[in-house]
Amino acid sequence: MEREKNIARQDESWREAHRRSLDLDKHVDLLTAILDEVRAADSLSAEELSDIMRSHTLPNGDMLSKHRIIQGYRQLCRQQGRSPDPALIRRLRVKPTRTISGVAPVAVLTEPHPCPGECIFCPEPAGMPKSYLPDEPGAMRAAAHDFDPYDQTASRIAALQSIGHSVEKVELLILGGSWSAYPERYQEWFVRRCLDAMNGTQADSLEEAQALNETAEHRNVGLVVETRPDLVTPQEVRRLRWLGTTKVQVGVQSLDDKILALNKRGHTVADTRRAMRLLRLAGFKIVVHWMPNLQGATPESDLEDFRRLWRDPALRPDELKIYPTALLEGTELYKRWQRGEFEPYNEETMVELLSHCKVAIPPYCRLNRLMRDIPAPNIMAGVKKSNLRQIVQQQMARKGQTCRCIRCREVRGDPIETSTLRLETVSYETDATQEHFLQYVTPEGDLAGFLRLSLPHAEPPIDELRGPGGRCAMIREIHVYGPALGLGAEDETVPQHAGLGTELIEEAKRMADQAGYERIAVIAAIGTRPYYRERGFARHELYMIDGGTR
Repeated sequence: MEREKNIARQDESWREAHRRSLDLDKHVDLLTAILDEVRAADSLSAEELSDIMRSHTLPNGDMLSKHRIIQGYRQLCRQQGRSPDPALIRRLRVKPTRTISGVAPVAVLTEPHPCPGECIFCPEPAGMPKSYLPDEPGAMRAAAHDFDPYDQTASRIAALQSIGHSVEKVELLILGGSWSAYPERYQEWFVRRCLDAMNGTQADSLEEAQALNETAEHRNVGLVVETRPDLVTPQEVRRLRWLGTTKVQVGVQSLDDKILALNKRGHTVADTRRAMRLLRLAGFKIVVHWMPNLQGATPESDLEDFRRLWRDPALRPDELKIYPTALLEGTELYKRWQRGEFEPYNEETMVELLSHCKVAIPPYCRLNRLMRDIPAPNIMAGVKKSNLRQIVQQQMARKGQTCRCIRCREVRGDPIETSTLRLETVSYETDATQEHFLQYVTPEGDLAGFLRLSLPHAEPPIDELRGPGGRCAMIREIHVYGPALGLGAEDETVPQHAGLGTELIEEAKRMADQAGYERIAVIAAIGTRPYYRERGFARHELYMIDGGTR
């Protein structure tokens, strides 16, 4: 209890410090000098920006923080009746990678709740959702707000905004264990209160909160939950869509039934294949969690297991998180290790395995993580380094290996000439659909934007997608890269504001029509509904649908 009070005090102290604005009457000359140097620099590294800030300090010797410089710049622009320069904001922004993919990610945790799993590797600390540790950054933030969804969401939005990020387009990630195991009333309340925080007002129902969010200051452009394969049913799929979910993280962990049983995972590979089929037919983006170094696995069996993700048509996820098994005190796996029944891979072995895994990832998949954000002191043996991705990339570079995943090909923050982009299509089969990954790439092969078009050849689990005009083609995702800009902002060098999304939709409609589909649906997030209305889609119960493809 005392620790939680300390965290809360620290959080409030941080927020109070970040609420202080710059006194322009006293410091306008200092602010202008910093802005002029930043604007004049041909290129600007983080170190060079720090040098500029250190050379222009306050009278007491303190250095202005980046967020106060940005706040001061915005104040100055308001006084002068002009809009801030997006390019200058990008140069000043703290940790630009957080919104470099075009949206601002806001992660919140649900309160502790029993999980149906009995995994031997999973910690169960008191006062935390299962599998989360009290000193993980996200868990500490959640505990500081007593796991309240409104406070967590509002705090993260304020924190991102204070350091210069645009937070008008928010991807909400609801973490904290198996979402589908929580009571339905809690799920509905939790999502509604997150939306209330984005909307800045309290709604009386989830439907009202969703409607308000279509025109809110902070629009929800993606809602992500995590669950287990054995909890995914046709009824659950429909409910996830009703809540506004657009992406589901599935804890697959292994594709070997013997390994799953040995680690007491509580589901089978058949459960995984069925869950992914249901989710894909309903249009969800699918993120798979996969764990090398489970008990009973070897580096060789892990690599073969990983390759099954792409060889098996029932799998083939859209995104991937690789979580090497972390040996944590208090787990059953830890006791087995003490008895000599389990041995974690050393760093050299793990890096070699993961470098082979990255090479195998197809271009339609994004590798989001290579290591869980577990503080090193909690890991009793095995790989502890948080920069494992960087170490793997360095190894691959030495061997001349490359990764083709989406994350490794994103244009990031670099300006591009949209006229040089070419449209390519990567097509592949699943057990229920034909998938087309439409991508705009630069002459150098970098990815500026993509669309996932799904053409089903099996019955979807949701009636709305079946008739009256036959099965719907499905747009499962549109993503155009570049730093997140405000709604309505324009920058022709930023691909998400160059009309690429509209062009991708038009191509998807043409392909669906050519394949004989009379309708095309999109699994639209709440805050993106106006965007799709402008492009010919009409709101149905759970999807936006264009009844006449061309």
